[in-house]
Amino acid sequence: MLRALAVDDEKPALEELLHLLRSDARVRSAEGATDATEALRRIGRALDAGPDGEDAIDVVFLDIHMAGLTGLDIARLLAGFARPPLIVFVTAHEGFAVQAFDLKAVDYVLKPVRKERLAEAVRRVSDLTAPADHRPGAAGATPEQIPVELGGVTRFVPIDDIAHVEAQGDYARLHTSEGSHLVRIPLSTLEERWAARGFVRIHRSHLVALGRIDELRLDAGATTVRVGSAELAVSRRHARQLRDLLMRHVRG
Repeated sequence: MLRALAVDDEKPALEELLHLLRSDARVRSAEGATDATEALRRIGRALDAGPDGEDAIDVVFLDIHMAGLTGLDIARLLAGFARPPLIVFVTAHEGFAVQAFDLKAVDYVLKPVRKERLAEAVRRVSDLTAPADHRPGAAGATPEQIPVELGGVTRFVPIDDIAHVEAQGDYARLHTSEGSHLVRIPLSTLEERWAARGFVRIHRSHLVALGRIDELRLDAGATTVRVGSAELAVSRRHARQLRDLLMRHVRG
């Protein structure tokens, strides 16, 4: 069961969040802090107790706009800890989802907090903190995710679900087997961040997951790839590199 810390400098919002967390059967305990100093002190004490201590904190639910250090500042500090807790942002502001993505937050919940939405965030945390042989899907490191907006609600899409990405100005459209999502992140930024995850640039407008390429076709000097039902052009400057990468991928 989870041990949670909720951080919000508005006491009514903090009390409501704690009430919802304590009513969830997957949460063993939920404590509150009204500022960064108190939050960091509690987290540090928990870390000193060791990962199996009764005070150890599994997840921190962070408001973003607070007096003094913001929730983003706290998350950046926690990223430098040897055993940081997981982070869920709880905020009234939609505009910080990209920063949450950079900080590897598990989820991004908008205020006013709905019980069902918070329960989904708790489920995500619970899945990630479960023993490896009890986790859904393959065991291993926390899957990287990217925040997307769906009907005014921020969701996190696993990067492993994305087959290819299409540039649309300062935005990028992420294509998965279930549909597409528009995010305000340039394609060049995603290319740099996701290179280690097997994404390759095939055109100024397209980034593709190498393992999702079903077919490479050369026709009258023009190169294309098929990714699911999509056929994408490969620019001449990227064609040779792509062929080499595909050969290595197949041999590996």
